[in-house]
Amino acid sequence: MCGIVGVTGRQDATEILLHGLEKLEYRGYDSAGIFVSAEDGQNYLVKEKGRIADLRQEVGDDVHGSTGIGHTRWATHGVPSRDNAHPHVSEDGRFYLVHNGVIGNFAQLKAEYLADVNFKSETDTEVIVQLIAHFAKEGMDAKAAFKKVLSLVDTSSSYAFLLMDSQAKDHTLYVAKRKSPLLIGLVKILTWYVLMRWPC
Repeated sequence: MCGIVGVTGRQDATEILLHGLEKLEYRGYDSAGIFVSAEDGQNYLVKEKGRIADLRQEVGDDVHGSTGIGHTRWATHGVPSRDNAHPHVSEDGRFYLVHNGVIGNFAQLKAEYLADVNFKSETDTEVIVQLIAHFAKEGMDAKAAFKKVLSLVDTSSSYAFLLMDSQAKDHTLYVAKRKSPLLIGLVKILTWYVLMRWPC
């Protein structure tokens, strides 16, 4: 099973994400990563092959921000590598996505909508984040683009998605699930914390 963590609030998200991923890590995960967005407009994406301890060594003291997402991966698509590790980012650098589950029709969606996109991974997850960016470029806002993509995913698929729009100033995290567990909780005032675990 993979593990997902998301947080938004007033505290620095980096340590919360790493600690949350450690709580979800319980067997042979092959890679991990976090994306953190700061109030000053800086964005930080750190991914590493291996376990959470390996990721921790790559996270510098400069990585900070009040909103972020993280993922620890047990591979289904692609070999263990930094490129295949989550979070995945859209080609324009706007959207960041972590995903648990399997998208049954990702190859068809990729062929139909994303022929001109330069993919960096072998994962079905990257197809989803690139699709969200595709529809955003057509004029949809982040929520509408996300909902549009969900409507295109076939019903045999399983997913728990956690999406960030790096252009958003309101610290919104977008989540969606099908056949996958999802827990959203209020940890402290104005701090939302998301934990998800599912085969992926």
